Amino acid sequence: GMPIARERIDSLQICKLIQCVRDRNRDQIRKLVASGIPQLVNYGEPQDGETPLIVAAKENDEDMVEFLIKEMGALPDFGDRGGVTPAMRAAEQGFVQALEALAKAGADMKARDSSGKNVLFYCIQPTERHAQCMQVALKHEADVNSAANDGRTAFFVACETADKNPACCRALLAHGANPDVVQRASNRTPLMAACASGSAEVALAALMGGADPNRVDKQSWTAAHYAAKGGHLSCLVALSGYGANFDAYDLRQCNPVHEAAAADRALCIKFLGQRGCNPKPKNADGETPRVIAKDKGFKECLKELRKVEKSYGRAGRNCERWALALYDWTVVRGADLQARLQAEFDTSGSGQVTLEDAAQTMLALGAPWTEDCAKKLGPLYDKAKNGSFDYRDFLLAKKYINKLYLMSAYEPKEKKGKGKKGKGGRKKKAKYPFEICVMPDEQMLRTAEGGPPIMFVPQVSNVTDAERFDRDRPPAHPLQDDSAWYVAAPAHTFVNINDAAKHGDLDSIKLALQKGYSTETRDRLFKTPLMVAAHYGNMEVAKFLLEAGADVNARDNFKWTPLHHACHAGLIDMVELLLKNGANIEAVALNGATPLLRAIETSNLNLVEFLLKQGAKASIETKTGEMIHEVVQIWGSAEVIDFIRTKFPIEAAKDGKGKGSKGGGKGGGKKGAAGGGKKSAKGKGSAKGSEGGARRLADSIVQAPAPAPRIEDEEEAHIRRKARILHDANALDGGYEEAEDVTAHPKGHWLEQPDTGSLLASKSRYRQRFGWESDFPDYRNPFQRNIWNKLEVEGAAED
Repeated sequence: GMPIARERIDSLQICKLIQCVRDRNRDQIRKLVASGIPQLVNYGEPQDGETPLIVAAKENDEDMVEFLIKEMGALPDFGDRGGVTPAMRAAEQGFVQALEALAKAGADMKARDSSGKNVLFYCIQPTERHAQCMQVALKHEADVNSAANDGRTAFFVACETADKNPACCRALLAHGANPDVVQRASNRTPLMAACASGSAEVALAALMGGADPNRVDKQSWTAAHYAAKGGHLSCLVALSGYGANFDAYDLRQCNPVHEAAAADRALCIKFLGQRGCNPKPKNADGETPRVIAKDKGFKECLKELRKVEKSYGRAGRNCERWALALYDWTVVRGADLQARLQAEFDTSGSGQVTLEDAAQTMLALGAPWTEDCAKKLGPLYDKAKNGSFDYRDFLLAKKYINKLYLMSAYEPKEKKGKGKKGKGGRKKKAKYPFEICVMPDEQMLRTAEGGPPIMFVPQVSNVTDAERFDRDRPPAHPLQDDSAWYVAAPAHTFVNINDAAKHGDLDSIKLALQKGYSTETRDRLFKTPLMVAAHYGNMEVAKFLLEAGADVNARDNFKWTPLHHACHAGLIDMVELLLKNGANIEAVALNGATPLLRAIETSNLNLVEFLLKQGAKASIETKTGEMIHEVVQIWGSAEVIDFIRTKFPIEAAKDGKGKGSKGGGKGGGKKGAAGGGKKSAKGKGSAKGSEGGARRLADSIVQAPAPAPRIEDEEEAHIRRKARILHDANALDGGYEEAEDVTAHPKGHWLEQPDTGSLLASKSRYRQRFGWESDFPDYRNPFQRNIWNKLEVEGAAED
């Protein structure tokens, strides 16, 4: 074996020699070898046992390799501590020149390291240099069938990564590698490894070399199990062409269809079912392939499983097993067959040979050709009726294979072009753009002070001693409530400004506006606090927001204005408030509906009459083509239907369609409080819709405005600081007489709260506005109540 430097002097000398090899200092190498310990050039360094020759091979220095071997007497087969020889290290790095130099010097290519691997194992890498190293090793009689200690041969290891280095696998096969060798530990074969990696080229080469496609490993898996699990359809085709039995079961009673279903391999399921693998049996867990696919949510697999379950076992035309095996063989070997027939029997290129020549050629190539094949296929491809055989037409296989079983059926189908109308087809309505709500980043990020996004405002709470003061016993004056000095202040809380508007938290809204928050702060559906207050009927909040400058005609994601929300809630007082503050009575929503149609949906006759008196137009039409009579027929109650039909006869409405006829009443000839609405003629609406439908998706994504508190700019801050400095300087010089400020500032501040009597009075007003049912948990607003009543009427009619 290789000597290892163990003594101090030995270690120093071998390390010095290795350094000289790296430096290519031949003179110093000669001195060390001549004056050092005997056989120093063959010693290994103490850590890994690398010899100077191994170091030269790892440096790809072929001149140094020749120098060490020829002049210094280095032995080319001495390895390191792991038995790795210089040739193995050179092959591992892909150093062709160093490996050739070692081979010329007589390096043993059959040598094995401590794990039983020879130099071929170190050549298995997906590079051109490693392929050249393998050719060098094979040329110098490396043993291709030498197995490592774990039972794997070089060809087996190469097949495990066959998808990356098919050339390496082919080279080993060409030099006599056994394609059917079995690994002792698992009983796997190189064919199984190639199918698991997905290399149909290597799998076919192994089958052509004599590999058994039906051999099983220790868990009774065949090569088809591995190919099905990996979804390698081309490997399954090669296996089918060489006689593989797909209906094979492992120790868990799973066949390849079970494995394909568990791995979402729909095309493999289709192929296996057509080639004889039963898709119906249960495994040891009692699961069929369909149950496995259903549990994992593989819809494409379920679709294919239903098809193959239906067709399995049925006798069909042009789908016999022998025909499919022959066709699959022609798929993988068709190019070789055509090339040989053209070279030997059809030099003129006519595409015609004799049936005997075609049969002999296919048998020579290993095709599953029998006498029955000749009897059945010969007449099909004898166009001239003279015993000839059209091999080009035969390779297409359309005459003896059902089109559903051809490989073209496994190719992705092209989607048919859309837009053409069929005969008698109805013209589709234009699709109107639906704007996608996207909050801008500045509204989703925290504020500069570290607070939550600006849609969340500080929530006001009363800090007081509940045992001394409450809503019925408020402090007599601000200084009386000294609770803030001894009561722990609650943690800062924040509330969505729209939630504050919903629940009537006017104090929090006031504080937010004082701190610079905007009245147009929106949620993710573009709704403003005024819309929420209008929907829930909070009059005080709505009045305050309007006084603070809230936009009375703001739009949400459905293009609803606060007036739409108020009409949808059936609140006349809220509608009147909004109209007095400039709300547009003819505002059109996304579907073309105006506030009048929203009022009809609640079946509130008083509200409908009020809107018509305020000038709401009755000759409106939605984008779906519905006019006021259709809407009232669908949504309205009996009294609302009678009112609309009496006030606006159907004939008059049809005559005045598109002419802009207006509702009756005192203000019938006037426009709404904020001006007239848009025209709703059908033609114009359709044109607008078609233009909108053609917009790109990006044009439909709308971002809500991002209101932010006003921030003092740098120039204003500079002017303010300068004025303050001048003021203080003059005061110090006696220029100003500062008056003493004796104002008292209490630490706590009592918030005005309604007493019990005021709360009861507000409850009474709430019942008058919303009805006595509003106190109960099953209360429904006017719109919900209208829908519920209609459902009850329809249910009674069905009964």
